[in-house]
Amino acid sequence: MKLRGLLLLILSIGLWLPPPLAAQADFFRGKQIKIVVGFSAGGIIDLWARLFALYLGKFIPGNPTLVVQNIPGGGSMIAANQLYNVAKPDGLTVAMLSSGLYFDQLLGAKEVKFDWAQFGWIGSPVKNFEVLTMRADTPYKSIEDIQKAAQPPRCGTTGSGATGHYFPKFLEDALGAKFQLVLDYPGNRDVEIAIERGEVQCYAITKEAFLREPGRGWLKKGFVRALVQGGQKRDPLFPEAPTIHELMEKHKTPEGIKRFAAVLLSVGAIGRPLVTPPESARGPFGHPARRLRANDQRSGISRRGEKTRLGSRVHQRAGTRSDRQEIGQPA
Repeated sequence: MKLRGLLLLILSIGLWLPPPLAAQADFFRGKQIKIVVGFSAGGIIDLWARLFALYLGKFIPGNPTLVVQNIPGGGSMIAANQLYNVAKPDGLTVAMLSSGLYFDQLLGAKEVKFDWAQFGWIGSPVKNFEVLTMRADTPYKSIEDIQKAAQPPRCGTTGSGATGHYFPKFLEDALGAKFQLVLDYPGNRDVEIAIERGEVQCYAITKEAFLREPGRGWLKKGFVRALVQGGQKRDPLFPEAPTIHELMEKHKTPEGIKRFAAVLLSVGAIGRPLVTPPESARGPFGHPARRLRANDQRSGISRRGEKTRLGSRVHQRAGTRSDRQEIGQPA
Protein backbone atom coordinates (compact mmCIF):
# COMPACT_ATOMS: atom_id res chain seq x y z
CA MET A 1 0.00 0.00 0.00
CA LYS A 2 1.38 3.43 -0.87
CA LEU A 3 0.92 5.46 2.28
CA ARG A 4 1.02 8.81 0.48
CA GLY A 5 -1.90 7.86 -1.76
CA LEU A 6 -3.84 6.50 1.20
CA LEU A 7 -3.33 9.72 3.15
CA LEU A 8 -4.48 11.76 0.14
CA LEU A 9 -7.66 9.73 0.03
CA ILE A 10 -8.33 10.17 3.73
CA LEU A 11 -7.51 13.88 3.56
CA SER A 12 -10.00 14.26 0.70
CA ILE A 13 -12.69 12.53 2.73
CA GLY A 14 -11.78 14.78 5.62
CA LEU A 15 -12.90 17.75 3.51
CA TRP A 16 -16.48 17.14 4.68
CA LEU A 17 -15.57 19.10 7.84
CA PRO A 18 -16.45 22.81 7.49
CA PRO A 19 -14.63 25.66 9.28
CA PRO A 20 -13.94 26.88 11.91
CA LEU A 21 -11.38 24.18 12.72
CA ALA A 22 -10.90 25.29 16.32
CA ALA A 23 -14.56 24.69 17.10
CA GLN A 24 -14.41 21.36 15.29
CA ALA A 25 -11.37 20.33 17.33
CA ASP A 26 -13.13 21.20 20.58
CA PHE A 27 -16.12 19.09 19.57
CA PHE A 28 -14.23 16.00 18.43
CA ARG A 29 -11.40 16.01 21.03
CA GLY A 30 -11.71 12.93 23.23
CA LYS A 31 -14.74 11.68 21.25
CA GLN A 32 -15.30 8.42 19.42
CA ILE A 33 -16.79 8.19 15.91
CA LYS A 34 -18.60 4.96 15.13
CA ILE A 35 -18.56 3.52 11.61
CA VAL A 36 -21.56 1.22 11.24
CA VAL A 37 -21.07 -1.55 8.66
CA GLY A 38 -24.18 -3.28 7.36
CA PHE A 39 -22.44 -6.62 6.89
CA SER A 40 -20.49 -9.16 8.89
CA ALA A 41 -16.76 -8.78 9.50
CA GLY A 42 -14.28 -9.71 6.80
CA GLY A 43 -16.12 -8.49 3.71
CA ILE A 44 -14.92 -5.72 1.43
CA ILE A 45 -17.10 -3.00 3.01
CA ASP A 46 -15.91 -4.05 6.45
CA LEU A 47 -12.29 -3.86 5.25
CA TRP A 48 -12.81 -0.33 3.92
CA ALA A 49 -14.37 0.74 7.23
CA ARG A 50 -11.44 -0.67 9.21
CA LEU A 51 -9.01 1.08 6.89
CA PHE A 52 -10.78 4.39 7.59
CA ALA A 53 -10.79 3.64 11.33
CA LEU A 54 -6.99 3.29 11.28
CA TYR A 55 -6.23 6.62 9.60
CA LEU A 56 -9.17 9.01 9.37
CA GLY A 57 -9.00 10.29 12.96
CA LYS A 58 -5.58 11.81 12.28
CA PHE A 59 -7.14 14.19 9.75
CA ILE A 60 -10.18 15.27 11.75
CA PRO A 61 -9.63 18.28 14.06
CA GLY A 62 -9.42 17.04 17.63
CA ASN A 63 -8.21 13.61 16.45
CA PRO A 64 -11.13 11.46 17.61
CA THR A 65 -10.83 7.70 17.64
CA LEU A 66 -12.88 5.64 15.19
CA VAL A 67 -14.37 2.22 15.83
CA VAL A 68 -16.25 -0.18 13.57
CA GLN A 69 -19.58 -1.74 14.54
CA ASN A 70 -20.97 -4.56 12.37
CA ILE A 71 -24.78 -4.72 12.10
CA PRO A 72 -25.40 -7.38 9.42
CA GLY A 73 -28.76 -8.36 7.99
CA GLY A 74 -30.89 -7.85 4.91
CA GLY A 75 -28.02 -6.69 2.71
CA SER A 76 -27.44 -3.77 5.17
CA MET A 77 -31.19 -3.03 5.53
CA ILE A 78 -31.03 -3.37 9.34
CA ALA A 79 -28.06 -1.00 9.57
CA ALA A 80 -29.75 1.55 7.30
CA ASN A 81 -32.95 1.48 9.33
CA GLN A 82 -30.97 1.95 12.55
CA LEU A 83 -28.90 4.79 11.10
CA TYR A 84 -32.05 6.58 9.96
CA ASN A 85 -34.25 6.05 13.02
CA VAL A 86 -31.97 5.45 16.02
CA ALA A 87 -28.54 7.00 15.49
CA LYS A 88 -28.13 10.51 16.90
CA PRO A 89 -27.40 13.21 14.31
CA ASP A 90 -24.45 14.45 16.34
CA GLY A 91 -21.65 13.81 13.88
CA LEU A 92 -20.38 10.79 15.78
CA THR A 93 -22.03 8.07 13.67
CA VAL A 94 -21.41 7.29 10.01
CA ALA A 95 -22.21 4.14 8.07
CA MET A 96 -21.13 2.09 5.07
CA LEU A 97 -24.12 0.45 3.37
CA SER A 98 -24.87 -1.45 0.19
CA SER A 99 -24.76 0.90 -2.79
CA GLY A 100 -27.88 -0.76 -4.25
CA LEU A 101 -29.92 -0.52 -1.08
CA TYR A 102 -32.29 2.00 -2.61
CA PHE A 103 -33.99 -0.62 -4.82
CA ASP A 104 -36.44 -1.80 -2.18
CA GLN A 105 -37.51 1.74 -1.38
CA LEU A 106 -38.29 2.24 -5.06
CA LEU A 107 -40.23 -1.05 -5.01
CA GLY A 108 -42.14 -0.10 -1.87
CA ALA A 109 -40.79 -2.91 0.32
CA LYS A 110 -42.36 -2.87 3.79
CA GLU A 111 -38.99 -3.49 5.46
CA VAL A 112 -37.70 -0.06 4.41
CA LYS A 113 -37.84 2.38 7.32
CA PHE A 114 -35.71 5.12 5.79
CA ASP A 115 -35.65 7.65 2.98
CA TRP A 116 -32.46 6.98 1.05
CA ALA A 117 -32.26 10.54 -0.30
CA GLN A 118 -32.21 11.99 3.24
CA PHE A 119 -28.95 10.37 4.31
CA GLY A 120 -25.97 12.71 4.40
CA TRP A 121 -23.51 11.71 1.67
CA ILE A 122 -19.77 12.01 2.29
CA GLY A 123 -18.24 10.06 -0.60
CA SER A 124 -16.87 6.74 -1.76
CA PRO A 125 -13.31 5.39 -1.97
CA VAL A 126 -13.84 3.32 -5.11
CA LYS A 127 -15.86 2.70 -8.28
CA ASN A 128 -16.96 -0.77 -9.30
CA PHE A 129 -18.56 -3.05 -11.83
CA GLU A 130 -20.40 -6.34 -11.38
CA VAL A 131 -19.25 -9.86 -12.24
CA LEU A 132 -21.21 -13.12 -12.07
CA THR A 133 -19.03 -16.04 -10.99
CA MET A 134 -19.89 -19.76 -11.06
CA ARG A 135 -18.26 -22.86 -9.65
CA ALA A 136 -16.27 -24.44 -12.47
CA ASP A 137 -17.48 -27.97 -11.67
CA THR A 138 -21.10 -27.13 -12.56
CA PRO A 139 -22.64 -27.64 -16.02
CA TYR A 140 -23.12 -23.88 -16.38
CA LYS A 141 -20.20 -22.76 -18.52
CA SER A 142 -21.90 -19.74 -20.08
CA ILE A 143 -25.04 -17.63 -19.92
CA GLU A 144 -26.40 -19.74 -22.76
CA ASP A 145 -26.06 -22.87 -20.61
CA ILE A 146 -28.13 -21.17 -17.91
CA GLN A 147 -30.74 -20.13 -20.47
CA LYS A 148 -31.19 -23.76 -21.55
CA ALA A 149 -30.97 -25.36 -18.09
CA ALA A 150 -33.97 -27.26 -16.73
CA GLN A 151 -32.77 -26.50 -13.19
CA PRO A 152 -31.46 -22.95 -12.60
CA PRO A 153 -28.25 -22.51 -10.60
CA ARG A 154 -28.49 -21.47 -6.95
CA CYS A 155 -26.83 -18.13 -6.23
CA GLY A 156 -26.19 -16.76 -2.74
CA THR A 157 -26.51 -13.11 -1.71
CA THR A 158 -26.85 -10.89 1.34
CA GLY A 159 -30.10 -9.18 0.36
CA SER A 160 -32.17 -7.67 -2.41
CA GLY A 161 -30.20 -4.43 -2.59
CA ALA A 162 -26.90 -6.26 -3.01
CA THR A 163 -24.96 -6.94 -6.19
CA GLY A 164 -25.67 -10.64 -5.67
CA HIS A 165 -29.38 -9.94 -6.06
CA TYR A 166 -29.91 -7.12 -8.55
CA PHE A 167 -27.36 -8.33 -11.13
CA PRO A 168 -28.76 -11.88 -11.52
CA LYS A 169 -32.31 -10.50 -11.54
CA PHE A 170 -31.35 -8.13 -14.34
CA LEU A 171 -29.77 -11.01 -16.28
CA GLU A 172 -33.11 -12.81 -16.00
CA ASP A 173 -35.00 -9.90 -17.51
CA ALA A 174 -32.39 -8.94 -20.11
CA LEU A 175 -31.25 -12.39 -21.25
CA GLY A 176 -33.82 -14.90 -19.98
CA ALA A 177 -31.24 -16.70 -17.82
CA LYS A 178 -32.99 -17.96 -14.68
CA PHE A 179 -31.42 -18.13 -11.22
CA GLN A 180 -32.59 -19.46 -7.86
CA LEU A 181 -31.49 -16.84 -5.33
CA VAL A 182 -30.91 -17.56 -1.65
CA LEU A 183 -30.96 -14.34 0.36
CA ASP A 184 -29.91 -12.94 3.72
CA TYR A 185 -26.45 -14.31 4.24
CA PRO A 186 -24.86 -11.92 6.79
CA GLY A 187 -21.98 -11.04 4.45
CA ASN A 188 -20.15 -12.09 1.31
CA ARG A 189 -17.77 -14.20 3.41
CA ASP A 190 -20.76 -16.31 4.37
CA VAL A 191 -21.78 -16.63 0.72
CA GLU A 192 -18.27 -17.74 -0.16
CA ILE A 193 -18.35 -20.41 2.55
CA ALA A 194 -21.68 -21.58 1.12
CA ILE A 195 -20.09 -21.83 -2.34
CA GLU A 196 -17.21 -23.89 -0.98
CA ARG A 197 -19.67 -26.23 0.75
CA GLY A 198 -21.78 -26.59 -2.37
CA GLU A 199 -24.80 -24.99 -0.70
CA VAL A 200 -24.94 -22.53 -3.60
CA GLN A 201 -23.11 -22.59 -6.91
CA CYS A 202 -22.71 -18.96 -7.86
CA TYR A 203 -22.76 -15.36 -6.74
CA ALA A 204 -22.57 -11.93 -8.30
CA ILE A 205 -20.04 -9.60 -6.73
CA THR A 206 -18.10 -6.47 -7.59
CA LYS A 207 -14.64 -6.77 -9.10
CA GLU A 208 -13.19 -4.91 -6.12
CA ALA A 209 -14.67 -7.41 -3.66
CA PHE A 210 -13.74 -10.39 -5.82
CA LEU A 211 -10.07 -9.34 -5.91
CA ARG A 212 -9.59 -10.16 -2.24
CA GLU A 213 -9.25 -13.76 -1.15
CA PRO A 214 -10.71 -16.26 -1.70
CA GLY A 215 -11.93 -14.87 -5.04
CA ARG A 216 -8.55 -14.19 -6.57
CA GLY A 217 -7.25 -17.61 -5.49
CA TRP A 218 -10.41 -19.33 -6.76
CA LEU A 219 -9.94 -17.78 -10.18
CA LYS A 220 -6.25 -18.69 -10.32
CA LYS A 221 -6.94 -22.30 -9.30
CA GLY A 222 -9.89 -22.65 -11.66
CA PHE A 223 -12.38 -23.24 -8.84
CA VAL A 224 -14.72 -20.60 -10.31
CA ARG A 225 -15.17 -18.96 -13.69
CA ALA A 226 -16.57 -15.55 -14.56
CA LEU A 227 -19.61 -15.80 -16.86
CA VAL A 228 -20.52 -12.15 -17.41
CA GLN A 229 -19.26 -8.75 -16.30
CA GLY A 230 -21.15 -5.49 -15.97
CA GLY A 231 -18.53 -3.04 -17.25
CA GLN A 232 -18.55 -1.29 -20.60
CA LYS A 233 -15.60 -3.37 -21.84
CA ARG A 234 -13.92 -6.61 -20.82
CA ASP A 235 -11.62 -6.30 -17.86
CA PRO A 236 -8.17 -7.94 -18.20
CA LEU A 237 -8.88 -10.01 -15.10
CA PHE A 238 -11.82 -11.68 -16.88
CA PRO A 239 -10.79 -11.72 -20.56
CA GLU A 240 -13.05 -14.67 -21.47
CA ALA A 241 -16.19 -13.30 -19.81
CA PRO A 242 -18.42 -11.21 -22.12
CA THR A 243 -19.86 -7.93 -20.90
CA ILE A 244 -23.57 -7.57 -20.33
CA HIS A 245 -23.60 -5.14 -23.25
CA GLU A 246 -22.12 -7.74 -25.61
CA LEU A 247 -24.70 -10.28 -24.47
CA MET A 248 -27.60 -7.86 -24.88
CA GLU A 249 -26.53 -7.22 -28.46
CA LYS A 250 -26.08 -10.93 -29.14
CA HIS A 251 -29.48 -11.90 -27.72
CA LYS A 252 -31.31 -8.86 -29.12
CA THR A 253 -32.44 -7.49 -25.78
CA PRO A 254 -35.22 -4.87 -26.18
CA GLU A 255 -34.05 -1.26 -26.28
CA GLY A 256 -36.04 -0.35 -23.17
CA ILE A 257 -34.12 -2.89 -21.10
CA LYS A 258 -30.84 -1.67 -22.56
CA ARG A 259 -31.68 1.85 -21.43
CA PHE A 260 -32.62 0.54 -18.00
CA ALA A 261 -29.22 -1.18 -17.83
CA ALA A 262 -27.50 2.21 -18.00
CA VAL A 263 -29.38 3.25 -14.84
CA LEU A 264 -29.13 -0.05 -12.98
CA LEU A 265 -25.44 -0.58 -13.57
CA SER A 266 -24.64 2.96 -12.42
CA VAL A 267 -24.74 1.47 -8.91
CA GLY A 268 -21.09 0.59 -9.53
CA ALA A 269 -20.28 4.28 -9.82
CA ILE A 270 -21.77 4.86 -6.35
CA GLY A 271 -19.07 2.53 -5.05
CA ARG A 272 -18.89 2.13 -1.26
CA PRO A 273 -20.91 5.06 0.11
CA LEU A 274 -19.98 6.56 3.46
CA VAL A 275 -23.12 8.23 4.85
CA THR A 276 -24.45 10.02 7.93
CA PRO A 277 -27.87 10.17 9.62
CA PRO A 278 -30.22 12.69 7.96
CA GLU A 279 -29.94 15.52 10.49
CA SER A 280 -26.14 15.49 10.63
CA ALA A 281 -26.26 18.18 7.93
CA ARG A 282 -27.02 20.63 10.78
CA GLY A 283 -24.38 19.19 13.09
CA PRO A 284 -20.57 19.26 13.06
CA PHE A 285 -20.37 17.60 9.64
CA GLY A 286 -21.71 20.77 8.03
CA HIS A 287 -24.06 21.40 5.12
CA PRO A 288 -24.07 18.72 2.39
CA ALA A 289 -22.83 21.24 -0.16
CA ARG A 290 -19.58 21.49 1.80
CA ARG A 291 -19.06 17.75 1.94
CA LEU A 292 -16.72 15.89 -0.28
CA ARG A 293 -17.91 15.79 -3.87
CA ALA A 294 -16.05 12.72 -4.95
CA ASN A 295 -16.46 13.59 -8.62
CA ASP A 296 -14.34 16.69 -8.04
CA GLN A 297 -11.94 15.32 -5.41
CA ARG A 298 -10.42 12.31 -7.16
CA SER A 299 -7.45 10.70 -5.46
CA GLY A 300 -5.68 7.53 -6.60
CA ILE A 301 -4.41 5.03 -4.08
CA SER A 302 -2.80 1.65 -4.33
CA ARG A 303 -4.32 -0.88 -1.91
CA ARG A 304 -2.67 -4.27 -1.65
CA GLY A 305 -1.43 -3.91 -5.21
CA GLU A 306 -4.83 -2.92 -6.61
CA LYS A 307 -5.19 0.61 -7.94
CA THR A 308 -8.51 2.21 -7.03
CA ARG A 309 -10.02 5.64 -7.57
CA LEU A 310 -12.12 7.87 -5.41
CA GLY A 311 -15.62 7.24 -6.75
CA SER A 312 -17.85 9.66 -8.59
CA ARG A 313 -20.36 11.82 -6.78
CA VAL A 314 -22.64 9.70 -4.68
CA HIS A 315 -26.22 9.72 -5.92
CA GLN A 316 -29.17 9.97 -3.55
CA ARG A 317 -31.34 6.90 -3.95
CA ALA A 318 -32.77 3.81 -1.85
CA GLY A 319 -33.90 -0.06 -0.80
CA THR A 320 -33.55 -4.05 0.49
CA ARG A 321 -35.35 -7.14 1.91
CA SER A 322 -34.57 -8.99 5.13
CA ASP A 323 -35.51 -12.68 5.41
CA ARG A 324 -33.44 -15.43 3.82
CA GLN A 325 -35.66 -16.79 1.11
CA GLU A 326 -35.65 -18.27 -2.34
CA ILE A 327 -36.78 -15.80 -4.93
CA GLY A 328 -38.51 -17.23 -7.97
CA GLN A 329 -39.93 -14.14 -9.62
CA PRO A 330 -38.18 -11.13 -11.18
CA ALA A 331 -37.79 -8.00 -9.09
